Amino acid sequence: MPRCRSRALAVLTALLLAGCTGDPQPGTAEESVRVPAPQATAPQTTAPQTTATALPPPDSFTLVATGDVLVHQGRALTGGARQPDGSYDFAGVFAPVADLIGDADLAICHLETPVAPPGGPYRGYPSFSVQPEIVDALAGAGYDICSTASNHSLDAGFDGLTRTLDALQRAGIAATGTYRTEAASAQPTIVDVGGVRVGHVAGTFSLNGVPLPAGREWSVDVADLPDVAGMLAGAARARAAGADVVVASLHCCQEYDNDPTETQVAAVRTLLASPDVDLVLGHHAHVVQPFERIGDEWAAYGLGNHLAEHATRGYPTEDSVAARFTFTRGADGRFTVTTAEAVPLRIQTGQGAVRIVPADPESFTRIAGVLGRRGAVEAGLEVVPG
Repeated sequence: MPRCRSRALAVLTALLLAGCTGDPQPGTAEESVRVPAPQATAPQTTAPQTTATALPPPDSFTLVATGDVLVHQGRALTGGARQPDGSYDFAGVFAPVADLIGDADLAICHLETPVAPPGGPYRGYPSFSVQPEIVDALAGAGYDICSTASNHSLDAGFDGLTRTLDALQRAGIAATGTYRTEAASAQPTIVDVGGVRVGHVAGTFSLNGVPLPAGREWSVDVADLPDVAGMLAGAARARAAGADVVVASLHCCQEYDNDPTETQVAAVRTLLASPDVDLVLGHHAHVVQPFERIGDEWAAYGLGNHLAEHATRGYPTEDSVAARFTFTRGADGRFTVTTAEAVPLRIQTGQGAVRIVPADPESFTRIAGVLGRRGAVEAGLEVVPG
């Protein structure tokens, strides 16, 4: 079963420690999460412990990140998840990879679409408003935080944006890239992983022509690529607030292309050139794109779809990959990636249901070939089975 990780949501700089006490109330603008460190086995003693000793922060932690989560309507995914009472249960979709996600010290998803009110109405492509039960499934699989800045962020208007953030908060999942209030947009998003503070910023290159709400231009982090100044400013705020590691999620650029665009590469290199950014995760292409090591840092240009049912054929949109990075604290106190891994996955559709499963041999070989196109394997990337 996924580990229990009820989260304390409070002003980000407070970083409060919470136990498993229940759901937070929606509406809190600034969000912080504390993920308990894995429990160590206590040594055998001849006398019971009478005093508690605080554990030091770990010297390393693992981060797992996955691709786009979209709920297309009227297909096997929604049909297989629909319950007799009209509700939806997506837990089975993630069950084959729940250990991969839940075993990470920090698991990051990309929720690309807004959620509808319970009971709908629901919409799919091109303007999404999807079943809110998808958020419960993400929490059950073990995700800690989701980036929410995408070209679909405003598909259901500002109400849909806030409804999505409320659903994530109720499920105990932090979010970055979209905001309920101007004050929240100026606060860093930081998750506390057993004492290691990880900041997360996100940006999207497009809103599909939907204008930012008047007077609420702060509601979505939009980057006019290759300019990523806004994301860099957010990363600097996270670092100033005490983040040991800062992750940037970039939603762009060309769909169905396994190779990143020149603009995409320029944006990623600008992000990693900053001392405030340690890792870049890419989304939007709906197909897997390469990993690349730049200096001593890593970029995953595109993680593919994690959950989707595209009607488009002729593109490997069912290919997916989970990025797994181990960060280790060096003698200088700085965390760097010491192990970079990619786990090829596959969106499996059959018998009226959808599952995310480890890649079959043919898919594994195809995905591995894409991942290494920019020298990642030679630079130390390990492509491993799920």
